[in-house]
Amino acid sequence: MKRFVAANAAIGSVIIGFLVLVAVTGAVWTPYDPLGISFRDKLAAPNARHWLGTDEFGRDVASRLMAGAASSVWISITTVTIAVSIGVVIGVTSGYSRGWFDRIVMSFNDALLAFPGILLALGLLAVLGANKYGIIVALGIAYSPSVARIVRGTVLSIREREFIAASRVIGNSEAYTMMRHVLPNCLAALTVLTTSMFGWVLLAESSLSFLGLGVPPPAPTWGNMLASARPYIGQAIWLAVLPGLCISMTLLGINLLGDALRDRLDPRMRDRT
Repeated sequence: MKRFVAANAAIGSVIIGFLVLVAVTGAVWTPYDPLGISFRDKLAAPNARHWLGTDEFGRDVASRLMAGAASSVWISITTVTIAVSIGVVIGVTSGYSRGWFDRIVMSFNDALLAFPGILLALGLLAVLGANKYGIIVALGIAYSPSVARIVRGTVLSIREREFIAASRVIGNSEAYTMMRHVLPNCLAALTVLTTSMFGWVLLAESSLSFLGLGVPPPAPTWGNMLASARPYIGQAIWLAVLPGLCISMTLLGINLLGDALRDRLDPRMRDRT
């Protein structure tokens, strides 16, 4: 079992490390201009000049995939940061305070959880507008209730432990106790959740871009590259296969790494290994 967990962690880390490398490289350098149009080279199959072929406007697919990775990773990291920040504040304060404040906050939180994240994001994008920053805010708000619910559950079990009572007895303030003793004990659950959420956000951003509600063209993302490839699947299948493969491999790496982290950090799973 330990070897299986280690293998998952290694494979997931390699895939995610390669994604980050491509994203960082794509943010500063690409073989060709990802927005450069060349009708002479349109729908060219993979060749010596364009290793992954070109699209319907003659733009280099490899360059657009690299630039799309940079955009997708930046959106995912920023969105996860916002969702985790909002969810942690709500979950810790609500779970630690309990009483009427906890009931009111969690009622509102559960109402938001009743909506699928992608559906809630679609509603928010109708108000915020379809652009990069609208996606970040919409998905950040849409996924924060999940963080709040998990953090609150962890805090409810931690606040009854002896070291929390000892912190109160020696005169520490409630704010100090939350920050110094409660929040650090939520990090294991947060680490696993954050890893999984990165995959959720990446898939949601790709789905919204595919629907035309993400980053507007001609700026490349994997989702809008898939959407643009639909009319040309019969004559240029690589336009659909390559961004789809990038999304699939990234999600595979995230899931493998998330499973390995869960097995390492969850005491119940650790006992089985």
